[in-house]
Amino acid sequence: MEILHTFGLETELFLFQIINFLIIAGILAKFLYKPLKNMLEERKRKIAQSLVDADNAKEILENAGQEKKKILSKAKKDADELAAVIKVQIANEKQKAEEQAKERAQQIINDANVRAEVELENVSRQAGKMSVDLSEKILSKVFDQFFTPQDKQQILSRALDALAKGNYEKGSN
Repeated sequence: MEILHTFGLETELFLFQIINFLIIAGILAKFLYKPLKNMLEERKRKIAQSLVDADNAKEILENAGQEKKKILSKAKKDADELAAVIKVQIANEKQKAEEQAKERAQQIINDANVRAEVELENVSRQAGKMSVDLSEKILSKVFDQFFTPQDKQQILSRALDALAKGNYEKGSN
């Protein structure tokens, strides 16, 4: 024990610091880590769903290409019987099918991207709000535990004076 005292380590203060650390770690684990983890898992699930939607859109586009091939083969058979009329219809149907498939696929991709961006923005906003709220609660508890109303008033007065003079720098008291 004399060695600890020689190095300036007070056991009672050290034990209180360990207890304080464990309390703060517990509070952070309960109120910050779990909600953030759940939020991130939900975000991950929604992003995965958006990717599945994008893959579905890709499949639709591929199916449209296969459908285009079927229409062309049928058009060739009919073209032998009604050459002039069918050639015009084939060109129109081909262009229409491609445009519709491309428009639909692009619409699905755009919708999925918009949903993913909105969800990301919402998750970011919620995480920021939770962080600010938790910080405010922790600071309030710490001030209430360690400072008297006179001390809090002095700290506030000094901070306001420093801000008014423009002398407030990071890390200054």
